[in-house]
Amino acid sequence: MDWDKLRIFHAVADAGSLTHAGDKLNLSQSAVSRQIRGLEEQLNTNLFHRHARGLILTEQGELLFDATVAMTKRLDTAAARIRDSEEEVFGELRVTTTTGFGTLWLAPRLTKLYEKYPDLRVDLMLEERVLDLPMREADVAIRMKEPSQADLVRKKLMMIKMCMYASPAYLAANGTPQRLEDMSEHRLICQNTDSNQVNAGLQLVQQLMMYDVRSMLTVNNYFGVLQAVINNLGIGVLPDYLIQDFPEMVQVLPDTESADVPVFLAYPEELRASKRVAAFKDFVQDEIITHRKLLREKANL
Repeated sequence: MDWDKLRIFHAVADAGSLTHAGDKLNLSQSAVSRQIRGLEEQLNTNLFHRHARGLILTEQGELLFDATVAMTKRLDTAAARIRDSEEEVFGELRVTTTTGFGTLWLAPRLTKLYEKYPDLRVDLMLEERVLDLPMREADVAIRMKEPSQADLVRKKLMMIKMCMYASPAYLAANGTPQRLEDMSEHRLICQNTDSNQVNAGLQLVQQLMMYDVRSMLTVNNYFGVLQAVINNLGIGVLPDYLIQDFPEMVQVLPDTESADVPVFLAYPEELRASKRVAAFKDFVQDEIITHRKLLREKANL
């Protein structure tokens, strides 16, 4: 089969639309349509059901799409290995992590990585959905639980806890709770219990809600929780790694905290020798060491 036709078929199947596939391939809709018709004639079968809402793969189309997905993955892997055969660290590195960790801890530290490797291009994908690393949806993942996917190299980076924090201004105006029962007089800021979050954090929030808090603000990520806390809105449930970058925040009821939450870095086995992945892994580990050192110094004050 003609690889150009297969490449165009893969783009159409992935996009579900001739127009969107054409935009991605920089081809006109008519050119894409001709290639699909030519492939269908060559195979003597229909690959798509066509209707007003777009294109849906037929059973034969699904079989061919499975094959092109596998081919694309092999090509991406080959391209990554070719790029990584060079001495210098360069090219794109797709990193996925949660919105909270990515915006509040990782992104502010990337300056150091770019200073050392100016030709590296990081594509930072922040979402709670766990991307499929073996299928090359991303190159590296940092997650708040050990990955369950097979064929991954994984390393535990650190342990974090969910704790309660407030701004000095909020506590000055509203008082500092001395026991959990006092939370009924304060506004609790936390992730919505229906949102995707680490189980330890969810359990802490559910525990606090048992004390009839007078008011609540729920947000679907920790960045929003932090902004509300900084702006004196209430007491927020936040990961303890934030205290390094926001030392003005005050921990409330320090004996009340979540269970330990492991932070893992993972990447596909075929990228074990990747210089881009190694550079990123070393950068993150160095930052973790610095983070731990600062926390120890703070604890000894």
